[in-house]
Amino acid sequence: MVTGSEFDVVVIGGGPGGYATSLYAGAAGLKVAVVEKDKVGGTCLHRGCIPAKEFLETAAVFRTVAGAKEFGVQASQPAVEFAVSQDRKQKVVDQLHRGLSGLMKQRKNVTFPGTGRLLGDHVVEVTAPDGSREQLQGRHVVLASGSVPRTLLGFDVDGKYVMTSDEVLSLSELPGSVAVIGGGAIGCEFASMMADLGVQVTILEALPKLLPGCDEDVTEVVVRAFKRRGITVRTGVAVQGHEPGESGTTVRFGEGEQVVVDTVIMSIGRRPLSDGLVSPESGVAVDERGHVTVNEWMETSAPGVYAIGDLVATPQLAHVGFAEAILVVKQILGEPAVPLDYGAVPWGIYCHPEVAFVGMTERDAVDKGLEVVSKKDPFGGNSRARILGETDGMVKVICERRPDGRAGRLLGVHMVGPWVTEQLGQAYLSVNWEATPDDIAPFIQPHPTLSESFGETVIALTGRGLHIG
Repeated sequence: MVTGSEFDVVVIGGGPGGYATSLYAGAAGLKVAVVEKDKVGGTCLHRGCIPAKEFLETAAVFRTVAGAKEFGVQASQPAVEFAVSQDRKQKVVDQLHRGLSGLMKQRKNVTFPGTGRLLGDHVVEVTAPDGSREQLQGRHVVLASGSVPRTLLGFDVDGKYVMTSDEVLSLSELPGSVAVIGGGAIGCEFASMMADLGVQVTILEALPKLLPGCDEDVTEVVVRAFKRRGITVRTGVAVQGHEPGESGTTVRFGEGEQVVVDTVIMSIGRRPLSDGLVSPESGVAVDERGHVTVNEWMETSAPGVYAIGDLVATPQLAHVGFAEAILVVKQILGEPAVPLDYGAVPWGIYCHPEVAFVGMTERDAVDKGLEVVSKKDPFGGNSRARILGETDGMVKVICERRPDGRAGRLLGVHMVGPWVTEQLGQAYLSVNWEATPDDIAPFIQPHPTLSESFGETVIALTGRGLHIG
């Protein structure tokens, strides 16, 4: 028996996917309930994207001050008070949380603190922090409970010798040395930030290269930059465990190798938080890895029940969760909608140098049997990059080769270098509109800007370049 109110949409989870669903549905006048056991904003706002980028910005400020003499600005060698950075991070998070909470109230979303579980017939049971329970009835239900960090056997998280992103982002002071297990986006961001702030960093990655999924030319730039800054990069090595001692903990890896560090940071990805989320009578299928099974419309095996975000086997990106939320609400409203093309979503990695890309890598395209033509424009030739003193990196554009040998539709754009996460927009639009270099080349890029490198690369792909061949 339902003891609570009835809603047009009941959302389990208040992270990016969940709150985007509630805001978009609320803007359309739907009555929405959000069940959230912690704070709206989820991992991204409180223990993920936002706190991590705040600390990366601390590292960027440190680099800037440390290199000030190159610009004729006299400054003493900077020192880090990480507790102050932690306080600033929390202020940013709190401000964003207040703004989000206020916006949800403005849209008349109702938030129920507690843990949600989907029963049958679109009934969501909410267990409050005090143990009391109530039930909500929804015409539609959206599952958006998110994910939690993965760990490895032999690396129990204790907050001292072994940490995940949750613990790292709550530190009041930095360790002297760390082993980052996992060389994906999260691992590289933590490694970059800590190395810039004076921590001795070793990255241990089981796969043959860092940043799986990135174009090889991009990865090579990141690895060279990391090694110049004193980061030890070991790829193709598996870790076997660790043993705490008086001077830290000894991490065993590879063929009898080891490294002694103060702390181990686990960055091997995240798993869906689906434990106890749905009851058997809900009719919702969950696969062996814990992902809720959905079709291209985000519909589960139960009619009227959708799942989005990290809970499903799609890219674990907040902006993908936003897009999936909009897709779901449009269907609920009966509006025209288009499924997402997950092969053409924008990616941003905020290590130094930054990485941003959309679409296929060159190897992906070749493996699919496509004939390709590509061009690269190093940032070393970009005047704005020279002014900034940030010349590591490049823009690489990959196109399908037409029968006449000319460059056809853009298949992928891969960037590494200064502020590339802010430059990806025009590349994203170009790839998703299946534009060709001939379509894009006439558009004028302002000078001097970093974005000129994309324009220069595209012009070169028309057959006649300006500053590159």
